[in-house]
Order: sequence, then C-alpha cells, then structure tokens
Amino acid sequence: MSRHETSPTTVQPASNHRPNACCFCWCCCCSCSWNEDRERAWRASRETKLETIPNCEACAKPTPEEVQGWAQSFDKLMKSPAGRNVFREFLRTEYSEENMLFWLACEELKTECNKHTIDEKARMIYEDYISILSPKEVSLDSRVREVINRKMQEPSSHTFDDAQLQIYTLMHRDSYPRFLNSAIYKSLLQTVSHSASES
Repeated sequence: MSRHETSPTTVQPASNHRPNACCFCWCCCCSCSWNEDRERAWRASRETKLETIPNCEACAKPTPEEVQGWAQSFDKLMKSPAGRNVFREFLRTEYSEENMLFWLACEELKTECNKHTIDEKARMIYEDYISILSPKEVSLDSRVREVINRKMQEPSSHTFDDAQLQIYTLMHRDSYPRFLNSAIYKSLLQTVSHSASES
C-alpha cells in the first residue's frame, strides 16, 4: 500500500469528537451514535408534547344506523366523533395514525382566534407533522410544503388548509376502503347490530 492509499480506519477520532464520525456534517444523513442520542432526546421531548393529545374523542356509543352510514361515505365517518375514533384505531394498526392526528390538529387550529395561540399551535403542528425530522411526518407533495413554508412566516388558523385537504384525500382514497373491509369495522358493525336486536 502506498502512502497515498492510507486507510481512513487508521485515523482515530479525538476523544472530544463524536464517537462514530461517519460523516463530516451535523445533519441527520447518517445513523452515527451522535445522531441516535439526539434522536432519543428529541423523541422524549416530543412525547411530552403529544401527551396533550387525547387518546380518543369523547363521544356517545354509535347507533347501528350511524355505523352503517360510515360505509356510505367517508364524510359521514369523519363528521362522527365515534367514527373518527374507530378509524383512528384502524390507522394505528397500519402505522398511519399521524394522518388523523394531523387532521384533528388542523381542525382545532381553525377554532383559534388568539394570535399568540395560533402561532404556538401552528409551530407545534409544523414540528410534529410537517418537519422532515419528525417521526410522525405526513406525506405531502413539494408544492404544498412550499406553500406551508411561506405561510409559516406569518401563521394563521388556515396555514395548513391545503395540507389538510391533501391528507383527507389520502385517507379517503387509501385507508378508507381498507377500513371498511377491516376486522375492526366489521366487528363493531356486528356488535352494535347484535345489541340493537336484543333491546
């Protein structure tokens, strides 16, 4: 081996450097232990934020007619608090619950009037669902992302409208048909129908 072909493994990092200097930038493009530590700390801080999100919406037990109505249209399902809860439970099994959480967060943001609260909630939504660093990032096209990035300079209660519509459409086209064929939906339909026939 010539002196120009020295192996990079012979260079030992100094003790004050990152333990695994697999890249020369401070980005998230590699899985070195420094990034793993940062990710762990970030997740921990994020989980405390998510504790404010209720596990499910408060709602009355759905009637058989209501549950049957969810199969007629996605709008009926999404307008029903009980329907959103069941659909969210299904999305969790498909590892796409963040779509519903994002949609709900956008709905909540629209009810805000206080400028400071809007700014705070908009930034939290951005960090949780739009940022490419978030493990709960929702799938959006580049055009919508550009619109959001522009609007985030002066957030309003409608900053995420385009993104919310895109996620709503995604859930409608992609997850909703599978939900109607799922054991979760069929089991609920059977349960409410059975209890109605008994009463």
